[in-house]
Amino acid sequence: MFRIKKLDIFIIKQFGLLFVGTFFICQFVLMMQFLWRYVDELIGKGLSLEIMAQFFWYMGLMLMPQAFPLAILLSSLITFGNLGESSELTAIKAAGISLMQAFRSLIVISVLMAGVSFYFQNVVGPQANQDFYRLLLGMKQKSPEVQIPEGRFYDGIPGSNIYVQKKNLDTGMLYGIMIYRMTGSYEDQAIILADSGMMQSTAEKKHLLLTLYNGVWNENMRSQDLAGTADVPYRRETFVTKRIVLDFDGGFSLADEEDISGDARAKSLGKILHDKDSLQEFNDSVGRAYYEEGSRFFFKHIEVSQPDSIKITKLLAEGNTTLDSMFTKLNDIQKQSAMRTAINNAQSIATDLEMKGAYTKSLHRYYRTHQIQAILKFTLALTCIIFFFIGAPLGAIIRKGGLGVPVIISVLVFIVYYILDSTGQKMARDDQWTVWYGLTISTVVLTPIACFFTYKANNDSVVFNVDMYKQVFMRVLGLRTHRHIYRKEVIIEDPIYALDSYYLLNISKEIREYGEEHKLLRLPNPIHVFFRPGDDQKVEHIIQALEDVIEDLANTKDTQILGYLNHYPVVATHAHTRPFRQKWLNIITGLVLPLGVFFYLRMCRFRLRLHKDLNNILETNQWVLERVADFAPPAPRSFDDLDNMPFVHELVREYETKKHKD
Repeated sequence: MFRIKKLDIFIIKQFGLLFVGTFFICQFVLMMQFLWRYVDELIGKGLSLEIMAQFFWYMGLMLMPQAFPLAILLSSLITFGNLGESSELTAIKAAGISLMQAFRSLIVISVLMAGVSFYFQNVVGPQANQDFYRLLLGMKQKSPEVQIPEGRFYDGIPGSNIYVQKKNLDTGMLYGIMIYRMTGSYEDQAIILADSGMMQSTAEKKHLLLTLYNGVWNENMRSQDLAGTADVPYRRETFVTKRIVLDFDGGFSLADEEDISGDARAKSLGKILHDKDSLQEFNDSVGRAYYEEGSRFFFKHIEVSQPDSIKITKLLAEGNTTLDSMFTKLNDIQKQSAMRTAINNAQSIATDLEMKGAYTKSLHRYYRTHQIQAILKFTLALTCIIFFFIGAPLGAIIRKGGLGVPVIISVLVFIVYYILDSTGQKMARDDQWTVWYGLTISTVVLTPIACFFTYKANNDSVVFNVDMYKQVFMRVLGLRTHRHIYRKEVIIEDPIYALDSYYLLNISKEIREYGEEHKLLRLPNPIHVFFRPGDDQKVEHIIQALEDVIEDLANTKDTQILGYLNHYPVVATHAHTRPFRQKWLNIITGLVLPLGVFFYLRMCRFRLRLHKDLNNILETNQWVLERVADFAPPAPRSFDDLDNMPFVHELVREYETKKHKD
């Protein structure tokens, strides 16, 4: 049984306050992004506060379902980031409470928010969408003067540029009017000046009736009949009242009211499912009608009688003649007539098919739009849950609160979602992808990511360890770090210089023997590389012995010896034998030809580098042996010196015995 505990209440309070704040931030960002589409409808139009309030209210209602997922992502990430940063999440786990138990209260809230998102998309959103576009329609049709800004030229009316110095929206009067009209060419332009005027829409909403008061009409007459006379170069008319009819539909028609209510975005899920059946039936009927009409087009466009057409068809079927032979029997006039008829018929049929194709394409697009909106109501609601299982685990892993790292990560996640979702919707609308594939691609991609982050956070796995990814990247590309050995402030035990010199002599000897045996400058056998075990235990032994010597000599006080130690390379002990340690990975890599070639060349590079590293070790060993012999005698410089130093062999036996016991 689900019981509300104090921890649930604590986490809900932390999440709730952040969710309210992040929701308004996300809503503001989305509204600003959406506002750019209609900025020209608002700026300089003198809209009243009531109209502006309605505009932003409907816009906010339309965008709320999109703000819910982003707010859940950001608030959950900050909540658990704060808990991790303040070590409260560690205390919760130490009390025996798993991460999923800490998530359970917010999981319930995320499911409830998904239901709220679906309600807004199914009930509130369609009505808000319809009211929003009806408001735009009313702004353009009922108050056309609103379209014209103050103080700048407006070219939204075809063939005219209108400048208005001042507007009075209460009375509808325009003051300081200047109109440039281009009726034909440059020579036909007219300039109209008026002190004031009033603009109204005609009944069919396709024209504007502009009534001007106290003005002057100047019109160029050169393109008219009077153009040949120099006495009347233009016409000037002074008027007290003048009416002008301008072509203007504001981008809307009388059918726009029906188009708004018929838009899939303005329908609930039940309405969409109901209309889909009728749309499918109508589309099928159109397709059948076009098919039947196309099947009868042959005799319709062949200008021969039915008996002649039957006779021609019979001759063609029997193979006694062909169309080409029949055409060659005609005289020149008949041939030209037949060619003209054929061309006209072909052009007519092509135009007819093009119109029918455009119409059927629009019908199919309209049907797909209903499918998209029906699926989108579910996917957008499901995104609330998916974003929670991305944000909360990421917060637990990163353990960074505030508005720094969480905001960056949230923006990156939302950008990935937005690109996938927008691309999928566009491809589905254009019939490039199936509707289900285009609408669910973002969900299909983000769901495994959410599961991965939840699994990693629940098991306290390291995901964002930069050093780990850096090491993997360097290992793949064959990069490596350099040694950085510095003098220690406090040294507990001094190095055993004689013993270290002995091991360096043995290492140099083994390196020379290894070089003569393996011939690293030769190309390896690909069969041995990918399909046989290739551990090089000899190199591993040499490098391990060298690292033990370096570790002991790092306790020296001599800076020159420390400088020599930094010349030793960091050697990869297996990369020159095979690409991976796992046998099955090597086999797969060898079977995939391009990948196998890459790793084979990579391994050849490692063999060449190992050859250089071993030569470098030999040279550095000699430097260290010379310096140790001078700094801390007696220490052997070569194997010949060991005959006069029996104590070195005693040190070796004691060291080996102690090492064996450990």
